[in-house]
Amino acid sequence: MKQIVRDEIEELLGGVKLPPIALVEQSVDAPGALGDIRSAVRDALRQVELPEGSVAIGVGSRGVGKIGEVVAALVEALKEAGAKPFVVPAMGSHGASTAEGQADVLRHLGVSEEKVGCPIRATMEAVNVGETPSGVAVYMDRKAYEADSVVVVNRIKPHTAFRGEVESGPTKMLAIGLGKQKGAHSIHAAGWGNIHRTIPEAARVSIETGKVAFGLAVLENPDEEPCKVVAIPARELESREAPLLEEAKRILMRLPFEELDVLVVDEIGKNISGDGADPNVTGRYPTPYAEGGPRVGRMVFLGLTSETGGNANGVGLADVVTQRLEEEMDRSATYMNALTSTVPDTVRLPMVMPTDRLAIAAALEMCEGISPEDARLVRIQNTLKLRRMWVSEALLSEVESDERLKVVEDLRPISFDVDGALI
Repeated sequence: MKQIVRDEIEELLGGVKLPPIALVEQSVDAPGALGDIRSAVRDALRQVELPEGSVAIGVGSRGVGKIGEVVAALVEALKEAGAKPFVVPAMGSHGASTAEGQADVLRHLGVSEEKVGCPIRATMEAVNVGETPSGVAVYMDRKAYEADSVVVVNRIKPHTAFRGEVESGPTKMLAIGLGKQKGAHSIHAAGWGNIHRTIPEAARVSIETGKVAFGLAVLENPDEEPCKVVAIPARELESREAPLLEEAKRILMRLPFEELDVLVVDEIGKNISGDGADPNVTGRYPTPYAEGGPRVGRMVFLGLTSETGGNANGVGLADVVTQRLEEEMDRSATYMNALTSTVPDTVRLPMVMPTDRLAIAAALEMCEGISPEDARLVRIQNTLKLRRMWVSEALLSEVESDERLKVVEDLRPISFDVDGALI
């Protein structure tokens, strides 16, 4: 019976005519990449006092551009100042909420003992360092707490699920990432409607321990390249991070269309965004406390990045996924993310189709009031890579009227191999 149903679905979707697509390039005014990461980090560090003794460097799970080089330059400077630095994973419950998994995440991102020049010390143990004024427990990685000083390294960018004066950055890493699973759950369980206040309050508790020396903040341009590095003393983090967030919002590359019938995303992953695909780009948010981006009728996720280690958090924001993605999914790692963040919607499995072609056809078949051939469809590699995208014929009039966009390859059929995988 199951095979008969599948045959009927494949017969239905096999007859769906997909729209032809053209390759479009997007240009934006954005800062250039830093030419010398080591020099940029060392220049930034002149604004803070470098600690001595043992120093725990918190590094997260996001795919920050050249993060290995940034951390290596920081390690070098700390050693020259007489410190004994080591890296701790500061990523909440990511990496399947195990010490080994979190160390593996760092290695995938280019942060290994060999590349950064210091030990990696991973643990899921956390120490309760106090409470916020509203009674939320705050935790810190035990190895970081036992060090003489703590430094956090993080990219500043808009958050995927709330809006506040500070969102993703060093302040959030102090409150959530460095708190391991216990700390991350404590902050999230206090409520997403309050999190814009809870995060800075929790960070202040960590700073009051006297352990935190400074935060090293990285801003990226639309090509995922570091364009600014800023070192901020611990007690100035909140006030100094806010204007950097506004700068990050201004240079964030987005899709150049306000409304789409179908958005196809080749890959999602925790190294791309906390929600696999950045809602600031897709317009699909996991909570009601953030907004912005295009209106997307149907969304398709085709696969996972290798760096995400099977964590498919965010999969529930799609309407259709492939069997390949389902098979790549590590349910334990994915569900731990939801248990920690208290958001189950992002891990619910959508409609699963056996091939890329059938997944795209299913999304087109479910568009209301429009034929599949006339659909406004965009295909992107992931939500960080938006310089180039494939767009359907229905969007070409908008491309022609937008000076930021140009067609670099003319319309052609969407191509698949014999197994139905996109070419």
